[in-house]
Amino acid sequence: MSSTDLLPSKLGTKEYWDEVYSSELTNYAEIGDEGEVWFGEDSVEKMVHWTLENVPTDSAPYILEVGAGNGNLLLALCEAGYLPENMCGIDYSADAVKLARAIGQSKAASVAAHRRDGGGEPSGLANANNILFAECDFLRDEVPRSTGLASQPESDVALWDLVLDKGTFDAIALAEKDEDGSAPADRYPARIGRIVKRGGFFLITSCNFTEEELQAKFANDETGLKYHSRIPWPTFSFGGKSGSVYSSVAFQKV
Repeated sequence: MSSTDLLPSKLGTKEYWDEVYSSELTNYAEIGDEGEVWFGEDSVEKMVHWTLENVPTDSAPYILEVGAGNGNLLLALCEAGYLPENMCGIDYSADAVKLARAIGQSKAASVAAHRRDGGGEPSGLANANNILFAECDFLRDEVPRSTGLASQPESDVALWDLVLDKGTFDAIALAEKDEDGSAPADRYPARIGRIVKRGGFFLITSCNFTEEELQAKFANDETGLKYHSRIPWPTFSFGGKSGSVYSSVAFQKV
């Protein structure tokens, strides 16, 4: 499916997501509700499991999530043992960034309080407040740098060991076309390719595109990415064809 085949939707507008995260930020402040987990907790578990198998914690990788929302995926990776100081989550909604920061600070404070009360088990979330959550329009802005992060010598663009996308490409694919008639989603794969370190990975989970469509969009000479692996999802059959509700595909920079 081409991104031009998808009809524009409110889910492809910044206004929609600003409204969503404004509401979720208010709810979190009032009742402690962390908000919706896009694609559900199962998607987070699957992506964390893939990361543990392919990008070990002891390599201290630098990890970026594009469209981090409330930060649930990066917080899960933090809990799994990845260094929060090496993580960055970007979102173009200011309230999403505020929400993710607030949740990270709360989880770190909760661990600290538990330790003061004699709690024994160590937790990766002890320093969850050190995850960098930043406001950034990925298609227009350069991603904020983390200390010690490598960069391209000719452009000073930060290079990441692992870049994650859980639903962000889907939302961009639902945006209105630009003034020149091009689809914003068509610029996305090249923007991803330029920030993945050689030998590093891009892991994406989508509900709008099949595995084959994701491979066609991201594994090419322009991105410098090649297909690496997939995360299996339960399949269903309809009309003599089988498929999955979600597709998760990993690519490696060559």
